[in-house]
Amino acid sequence: MKSLLAALLLLLPFTGAFAQNNAEDKKAAKLTAIKNMVEGQNYVFQAQQALPLGGRTRQLTTEYDLTVTKQSITSYLPYFGRAYTAPIDPTKGGIQFTSKDFDYTLTPNKKDGWTAVIKPKDNRDVQQMTLNISSEGYTNLQVTSTNRQPISFSGIVVAPRPPKKK
Repeated sequence: MKSLLAALLLLLPFTGAFAQNNAEDKKAAKLTAIKNMVEGQNYVFQAQQALPLGGRTRQLTTEYDLTVTKQSITSYLPYFGRAYTAPIDPTKGGIQFTSKDFDYTLTPNKKDGWTAVIKPKDNRDVQQMTLNISSEGYTNLQVTSTNRQPISFSGIVVAPRPPKKK
């Protein structure tokens, strides 16, 4: 019995080291995946909180996102704050658009992560979207509009969903 207990005590440090290495491998794989998505310009920002200018922080319970690819930018985000002009179509109350003509600038930050600046050319309302992306995928998005007060969102960057088969 004592020899079995001694053998188990000898194996215990190795199992702990294996579990720690496995966790480190998973974290390294996640960091590499985020780096490849951001630098490859193929990711989805999922908004979790909205921070309107001069308002209170709102937790978002519905799925709102910003999809970024080399071909297009698709925004499906809510808006809370002061609008200077009302939209013509009342169903377009949030920040909802698809842009195929835009400037995209990605610069690495000093410590870690990236800053992506998107300037849609074919959208009259949104002037600029700035994403501050950490190397772990945590992201802050600031949206500057022509006809509305600025708004910020916080959330995460994830891989895009594969297209649905028809």
